[in-house]
Amino acid sequence: MMPKEDSNDGEARGARPRAGGTQPNYVPVATVTRLALYLRELQQLQRSGAQRIQSGAIAKRLGLNDSQVRRDLSCFGQFGQRGVGYDITGLMKAIQVILGTDRSWNVILVGAGNLGRALSGYRGFDQQGFRLVGVFDCSEEKIGSKLGNLFIRSLDDLESVVETTKVELAILAVPAESAIAVAQRLEIAGVTGILNFAPVTVRRPNSSLTVVDVDLAVELQRLAFAVVNKNKTTD
Repeated sequence: MMPKEDSNDGEARGARPRAGGTQPNYVPVATVTRLALYLRELQQLQRSGAQRIQSGAIAKRLGLNDSQVRRDLSCFGQFGQRGVGYDITGLMKAIQVILGTDRSWNVILVGAGNLGRALSGYRGFDQQGFRLVGVFDCSEEKIGSKLGNLFIRSLDDLESVVETTKVELAILAVPAESAIAVAQRLEIAGVTGILNFAPVTVRRPNSSLTVVDVDLAVELQRLAFAVVNKNKTTD
């Protein structure tokens, strides 16, 4: 799955700097996506007891080439040693700083339908520092019922929960016809970033809201294209 940031220039702004590194003003979204994949592989390697790794080994695990891995990392400084490779723990920490996941984030989920319920049970969020602190829906049948460790709340409680729990990020899993209105409400409440699963663009012109769209149908279309044009696509 390759989520895309809703922006005019196709680039992600303001990745966090690290000591001793060079901080670019703009970072391609594709690079940010690959950094997250590098982190995932490094975490798996660390769990297996590995301590160092070469760029070629990272690339091989992800079906990339080693020069791509080195270029992505060089955007933010020098991390490895020629002939020695990367210290896995150190590189993990550096990538977490770059991605902003060296801290915990309070997240809310709006939409407790089938997709929302599946997302709420995904353990990877908590493992990467994203703490689900609220679930909201407009259905009277769902409000008050339990979803995981949380009770589904009415949208009427949205603003107060955002304020009291200092929520910055939201997952939007509502029908397309209500997604824009809910996104605007989230922005007004103080949410600064939305992971949008609704098949519609929710970011308004001139809005400071950061939106990453994940349209599953679009991803399947991309997959179909890649299969049909297997020798014509590039990373």
